[in-house]
Amino acid sequence: MYGLWADTGVLRLQQTLDAAAEKQRVYAHNLANVNTPRFKRREVVFAEELRRAGAELPLARTNKKHLARKQAEEKAYRVVNDTSSTMRTDGNNVDVDREMVLLAMNQLHYNAAADVLSRRFGLLRYVITEGRG
Repeated sequence: MYGLWADTGVLRLQQTLDAAAEKQRVYAHNLANVNTPRFKRREVVFAEELRRAGAELPLARTNKKHLARKQAEEKAYRVVNDTSSTMRTDGNNVDVDREMVLLAMNQLHYNAAADVLSRRFGLLRYVITEGRG
């Protein structure tokens, strides 16, 4: 089973689905707090963006006996507060229209990634059964 999950494509798809699920939770949380004074919306930031900004520290193994961190255990995202704007006088910065658009876009992204993963497993199933289905 480890060999299957070691496939980089499957790992990336898993990370994509995990990040999309987290985005869905974050956007729903933002919408639930639209009327909470001083609430600051949250957003999901991906690791590639963090690396470009130099915000991620590299991991170093100081001894060859140390275990390497598995790629599957790494989160490809993190959740941060958006403190750059304020929508209302009470300090809340949640824009309902924006959050709804982000929810819809994220749902499409999640569905596309799930479809690709399903097709990938379907192809593996076809190969394993030698096309006898």
